[in-house]
Amino acid sequence: MNFNERILKSEILAKNIHLLRIKSERIAMKASPGQFVNVRCGTGLDAYLRRPVSICRVDSEENTFDMVFMNRGKGTNLLCGLYCDDVIDVMGPLGNGFTLPGKNEHIAVVGGGIGIFPLLYLLEKSGNAKKSAFLGFRTKKAVVLKEAFQKACDELVISTDDGSYGIDGLITEPFLKWLEAERPDRVYTCGPLPMMRAVALSCMEQGIFCEVSMEQRMGCGIGACLVCACKVKDGDDFNYAHVCKDGPVFPAERLML
Repeated sequence: MNFNERILKSEILAKNIHLLRIKSERIAMKASPGQFVNVRCGTGLDAYLRRPVSICRVDSEENTFDMVFMNRGKGTNLLCGLYCDDVIDVMGPLGNGFTLPGKNEHIAVVGGGIGIFPLLYLLEKSGNAKKSAFLGFRTKKAVVLKEAFQKACDELVISTDDGSYGIDGLITEPFLKWLEAERPDRVYTCGPLPMMRAVALSCMEQGIFCEVSMEQRMGCGIGACLVCACKVKDGDDFNYAHVCKDGPVFPAERLML
């Protein structure tokens, strides 16, 4: 079911990266880390399909949730034109989220680019777990939400592809080096496919619990269409799952990355 909700905050975090804070008691009370909302961007044929946007964080006391997204098309460009007190049409929360860790477990999140956004809410909801975060960006100007991640975890490692901030290179390199010395109870990852593949394969080889949040273009957001189908393992064969309904979070061993 979709709802018309009020925007409380509209902010540019970096070039083409936009945050909207939305007042919604329903979503704030029900959302789990890893879930998403399906947003109507506008009217007319320019934005006929809704856009899926992950839930970045939730304030249950204020009944708000944040969604952060990249402006990279007609639909998201329309969302960037929304301001405080505008009304937005959202469906959610949708999909299956992350499995939360147990008390005092050690977890690590590995995110790249816009894939970092659902990981923030996961860290904030992970209670007494020991939390390490590995975040990769293209360049220093693309680094966003650093302070929020610092507050939400015990250890934060940032890398940039061009070496302009943090560690020089892909975030998989410091994470895999860290994994040689540490054995976390759970690893969660979201971002570019090569990054997620490297993280998932390393965890599976070592028998470490790993969940992957898949990013996929969607149509309906509820499993009625085939827009977001992805290939998954089915015994010795394969099948197809809907990212919107069966995911977006999957056990690493189920995916054919």
